[in-house]
Amino acid sequence: MRGQTLAALALIGVTLAAAGGRMAFGGEPLPPLPAQVPEEMADHGLRTADIALFERRAAEDPFGAGDRARLAYLYLQRARETGDFEDFRRAEAQARASLARRERNNGSARLGLASSLLAQHRFAEARVAAQALVDEEPDKPSYRALLAEIEMELGDYPAAAASFGRLGGHGDNLAVAPRLARWEEMQGMAVEARNRLYAARDQAAGRGDLPREQVSWFHLRVGDYELRAGRLRHAERAFREGLAVEPGDHRMYAGLARVEAARGEWRRVLELGGRAGERADLATVALMGDAHAALGDSAAAERMYAAVEAGYAGNPEPFARQWTQFRLDHRRALPQTLALLREEARLRPDVLGQDMLGWALYLSGDPAAARAASARALRLGTADASFHYHAGMIERALGNRDGARTHLRRALDINPRFHPAGADSARAALRAL
Repeated sequence: MRGQTLAALALIGVTLAAAGGRMAFGGEPLPPLPAQVPEEMADHGLRTADIALFERRAAEDPFGAGDRARLAYLYLQRARETGDFEDFRRAEAQARASLARRERNNGSARLGLASSLLAQHRFAEARVAAQALVDEEPDKPSYRALLAEIEMELGDYPAAAASFGRLGGHGDNLAVAPRLARWEEMQGMAVEARNRLYAARDQAAGRGDLPREQVSWFHLRVGDYELRAGRLRHAERAFREGLAVEPGDHRMYAGLARVEAARGEWRRVLELGGRAGERADLATVALMGDAHAALGDSAAAERMYAAVEAGYAGNPEPFARQWTQFRLDHRRALPQTLALLREEARLRPDVLGQDMLGWALYLSGDPAAARAASARALRLGTADASFHYHAGMIERALGNRDGARTHLRRALDINPRFHPAGADSARAALRAL
């Protein structure tokens, strides 16, 4: 039992070309959308029963560390299944309680602590916890991969490169592969990243010891990647296959809604976003607002946007990128957003944060400072269409027509439908140039 828990927990912390023959779907029919699954039939219903059991056991044994470490794992798993952010905080509390009772030889609790802190975007604290794991068991690839992921999220790319480099021949380990694929994608190694994600998905599908939610998560990672690359049919297939594994998975409906937004199918966006229900994340709620706006219902759009703002106010978190992206996309509270991004860039100089800072500076009328931030966003060679779109618009504002054309064309080459409004804006800017 303990080995299975550690193996599954190692996967919980994971976060963000040419196709081979087995990936070329052509006109093959897509899997159907499943019916919703009753609450009591879902895995998270069983998880809640397990939580109640281990809470009783922990209450009966005030000195026990094992049951509290197990509770941390169960809360983490349920948080991923339900989208309940409070469960991440509960997981952190149980992991700390376990470590207070037994600090040494308690990798399960320390892993639960690092994973729960990572999920809450408390990256500096998560790094300390992950480093302690690596110091205690340096030969465990899942621990070193977790540390590498946190270093990557923090924007400490030299440290991340060193940590990934020490993983040696463990690139097919399920706790390593998706993290390594994201690292490869950030460096512009698109083919390697894509192949690694598909291989990890296939491996996870063949495992009988993983919860359905975790198997579905590998389909989610494939779908997210294909969506970023503009391969909408491949993305749709991945999300639908994830639903076949875990019917009712709100993350898959959110992914499918993003696919339909890229196609301009706004009524489908509303239908699929509605299927995500109360578990829909802020980005999906905002996208439903955009769908209402595109369909001419500005009042309904504003209700959705107000729900996004209320959702963040009810659960403020550090480095809330969905919230920041919403404000940039909808030109809301730009002075406050710019100030926030400046402070975040000081603490976490990762490429996404630099791109958002550059765009905020551009929208605020400071294209010279925006250019410097945009250059920092592109420093790894990341093939992200939004990064190049922002760089192109910044160069256009500075009067650099050749630079603007280069970046805007690159954005549309990477993904001609990278953003429902941005892609059209890029094409219009190119025509004007």
